[in-house]
Amino acid sequence: MDKVYLAALQMVSGIGHAHLKSLLSFFGNAQQVWQANQRDLVLCGCLNETICNKILIHREKIDIDQLAREWEKKGIHICLLTDLEYPTLLMNTFNSPYVLYYRGTLPINENAIAIVGARHATPYGKNIAHMMGAELAEAGIWVVSGAARGIDTAAHQGALTKGYTIAVLGCGVDVCYPPENSKLLAHIAECGSVISEYPPGTLAHPGHFPARNRIINGLSRGVVVVEAAEKSGALITADFALEEGRDVFAVPGSIFSESSKGTHRLIKQGAKLTDCTADILEEYPTGFGTRKGAALELSADEETIYGILACDIPLGIEEIIMKATLNPATVTYILLQLELRGLAIEHSGKRYLRIAKEGIK
Repeated sequence: MDKVYLAALQMVSGIGHAHLKSLLSFFGNAQQVWQANQRDLVLCGCLNETICNKILIHREKIDIDQLAREWEKKGIHICLLTDLEYPTLLMNTFNSPYVLYYRGTLPINENAIAIVGARHATPYGKNIAHMMGAELAEAGIWVVSGAARGIDTAAHQGALTKGYTIAVLGCGVDVCYPPENSKLLAHIAECGSVISEYPPGTLAHPGHFPARNRIINGLSRGVVVVEAAEKSGALITADFALEEGRDVFAVPGSIFSESSKGTHRLIKQGAKLTDCTADILEEYPTGFGTRKGAALELSADEETIYGILACDIPLGIEEIIMKATLNPATVTYILLQLELRGLAIEHSGKRYLRIAKEGIK
């Protein structure tokens, strides 16, 4: 229950991590801080009078027991920097969040890699993020990203087909942002973790996302940038990684694409050029376990459809039918089977991309 008192204190405007540490050191625990009178709050020397008054006003509006019940009902947990389950990699970074809110399960080891990139991603970029997310997860690695549109969403979706993923939010863990990812976030909470340093109920704000990016990096041994313009949040995450001595990988793209300028700059600056998941795994020969699936066997018609699909430009179903010279019902059925087996992905307007895989027979 003391963690809920601490979380309630964090919800007071003006109280940051430094204030929390000072208050806990002076009063002993969060409940004592919450229940302290105005005189004691002022005399402790940790806060100015304005913040002291804010605490007094705020606690009149909050029923701690009811708050605890609401969070329990939503599956929201609290992890403090002092807890044994606090992620080790994140603990060893600059300005680690003192409080983490999460739904799901925190990772129990350091086998985590981040995949980040552009919100306005190309089909090529989404395909790569999905493929690498799935292959890293299949190797027993937790895939970390920010649940944003584009590359982040594709990376999470790929990871969920084979293993676990972590979504780090720039809002409360009970707030769905972007709204269309509500089902995805619910799935992640079941097969991984949804994490935030912001109290439940906090709405997304542009100022939250750079801070969110430091947590993405902090949870990960390395960061893979798939697509990024010259000025983007993905590059901020890469900068955090470099500052913390983490590995940075960059996927090349077209020299004519604005969304590849950032990744190409990273490569020029020393990031590892990465065109397959093996480029990432070879950097950790003893650090990651691997789980190899059985070779995928395709029928003759499935091989035909898979061979027609491209990895970068989605093809419409009419064009696929024409090239395959198969009846529409057969093509539709095979595309569905390829999707279910993680070999193809559908984009808007019944257009399909191939997902590259090793070991296809």
